[in-house]
Amino acid sequence: MKKIFKYTTIAFVLLSVGACTLLEPLDENLQGENRLNNDPIFAEGLLLNGYEGMPNQYSFSDVATDDAVNNVVNNYRLMATGEWNAQNAFTSRWGQYEQILYLNNFLEVIDNVSWKRDSVTNQLFKERMRGEAIALRAIRHFWILQEHGGMGTSGKLLGIPYISEFLSFDADFNIPRLGFQETVARINVDFEEALQYLPMDWDGDLANRPSRYDGIDPQRYQFVFGTTQDGRVSGRIIKAFQAKMNMLAASPAFLNGSGDNYQKAANILASLLNDNGGVAGLDPNGVTNFYDFPNGTRKFLEVLWRENVYSSAWVEQANFPPSLNGNGGVNPTQNLVDAFPMLDGTPFSTSHPNYNAANPYANRDPRLSKYVLYNGNNLNGRVINTGVGGGSNEVDKVPGKSTRSGFYMKKLVDPDLVISNDGSTTTTEKMNIYLRYTDLYLLLAESANELGGPDHMVGSMSARTIIGAIRARAGIGQGNGDAYLTGIASKEAMRNLIRNERRLELCFEGYRLYDLRRWGILDNIPNVTGAKYDGANYTILNVESRIYSSNANYGPIPQKEVVKFNQLEQNQGW
Repeated sequence: MKKIFKYTTIAFVLLSVGACTLLEPLDENLQGENRLNNDPIFAEGLLLNGYEGMPNQYSFSDVATDDAVNNVVNNYRLMATGEWNAQNAFTSRWGQYEQILYLNNFLEVIDNVSWKRDSVTNQLFKERMRGEAIALRAIRHFWILQEHGGMGTSGKLLGIPYISEFLSFDADFNIPRLGFQETVARINVDFEEALQYLPMDWDGDLANRPSRYDGIDPQRYQFVFGTTQDGRVSGRIIKAFQAKMNMLAASPAFLNGSGDNYQKAANILASLLNDNGGVAGLDPNGVTNFYDFPNGTRKFLEVLWRENVYSSAWVEQANFPPSLNGNGGVNPTQNLVDAFPMLDGTPFSTSHPNYNAANPYANRDPRLSKYVLYNGNNLNGRVINTGVGGGSNEVDKVPGKSTRSGFYMKKLVDPDLVISNDGSTTTTEKMNIYLRYTDLYLLLAESANELGGPDHMVGSMSARTIIGAIRARAGIGQGNGDAYLTGIASKEAMRNLIRNERRLELCFEGYRLYDLRRWGILDNIPNVTGAKYDGANYTILNVESRIYSSNANYGPIPQKEVVKFNQLEQNQGW
């Protein structure tokens, strides 16, 4: 994908940058509104602001779940141990309204700007960018809904305020929340409108263009909608978010399958994934290669939408074990390790005939060795010992650097990177991923199973065929078949397996916290444990409590907003 921010992002200060912050205009900005109407680069800066500040894959919110702990105190650790409240709304996405107001401001001025001298091309640019702005506005509202939708103090299932116009500094920001279903419907209206303007992909393929452009000269169409726009929001991205929104709505914490949202999600996902080759289109290298790639590589079959690739070693510096000059920050838990099945696909058990008490990580799902640095595992040949005699890598050996659980995170770090004693590093590349296909395949498996059980077909796929392909890719069964998957007969058993596969495939990427919440079970996760090797045996360690009340599945509206705006109803329990 090409770099999308090709123009200088404006320094123009909006009269209001969000419902929570009202700014008086500065004298030097008084000419800004006129310039928006005659300078296309300046005006497009408003649209490009809509691409800024998206949720970050590398926030490591798994620390707030049963999958990981952090070896220093941070917001997610505080959240998991009972400090989460409306005054400390650690995961708040209320600030996403800032980008929404930028986008609404852009939609107000777009018709006043001359984008190209040729009238037909000028109109094409307007429509393309209108579609982008409306799609981004819907995506931002989805993210806010995912965090803040929930049961209000009135006992009604509520969504969020939907802001579809630019609000100046003197506007009325005291906007009530819509009902939950009304919010979902409003987001979908924007998605559907955006689909009228945007192609499925930025490839210039005339077969993928919206019908409104059927009579447009092909060269002119490809100039506006071609590969140079790759990286911007597209029709395929919109449909993926439509599916994710319907899965959120259908989930137990919200409508609990009472509507047709599972069916809507399944239909959208089946269309997208059949277009990707069906089950056979699952990226064979998607277990790790979607993030573990050599410098200069730009093709990622697993990735649907991402930010620009950039060079950085901060993830390794924050998470490498201390013996490799890292700070050992994110520590996987024994809870997560136990979620990886045995090599034959059966759930992990100490009574399994292939269980080895001296090496409990042997004969296990190969993803375990790829994602977790356990005692005796290695990073590019550099063996890490976390038990007695492990030096600085040993459990709790060096406060703030050593593991608290007996494990270090291996997934998402570059195993080849070297951090020298002076802090200098070799070069590596990173990218923040917004959408990837394995997530979508797993969502299709979930929706298909909820609709009709393990073998219910949606298009050419069922939960069983999808989960079978994902587990086979991981190396489960090793050519001997997946007898455990074959033996699953009930919707409930398949549901548990799908949830576990999401836990494993997407670990440390920011999915689990929101999965637990939409499934309505964040308040029931267990305390987290670890393991320490004493030279002969592994001892289970009690590492950290998980303290979530029954209101935890719905995030709080930041208290400062509720205090300022009396129409804004708080979620129950906050």
